[in-house]
Amino acid sequence: MQGIQLDLISEARISQMASMEKVRYIIDEVRKGKILVLEKGLNPMEEAKLIEMTMSAIQPDVFSGIEMQSYPANSEGSLLGKLFKKQSSKRLTVIGPANQLKTLKKDRNLISALVSTSK
Repeated sequence: MQGIQLDLISEARISQMASMEKVRYIIDEVRKGKILVLEKGLNPMEEAKLIEMTMSAIQPDVFSGIEMQSYPANSEGSLLGKLFKKQSSKRLTVIGPANQLKTLKKDRNLISALVSTSK
């Protein structure tokens, strides 16, 4: 059976990994053509490292890079948390091959994407 593999990764699994382990895992899985949905997104430093490592791994006709979208963190929380920007983590994050995943619409509560089977 042909299709696209979609892996839903729990917060418990991703939080057990070190930052570089998360980044390597994501790149390795996306290179295999998988679409990953992370229950809890990456922190800003992890996202930056993921983008940096992805940019250096791009090869025409082999690996086209990644497409990544996240819901922003909940704006609810304590006043002190808001003042000290403790709400920096993302909620759900969708990551996949750039040549197969295209974001159509994104807002605070919706990520709409088109997934293509052609590579």
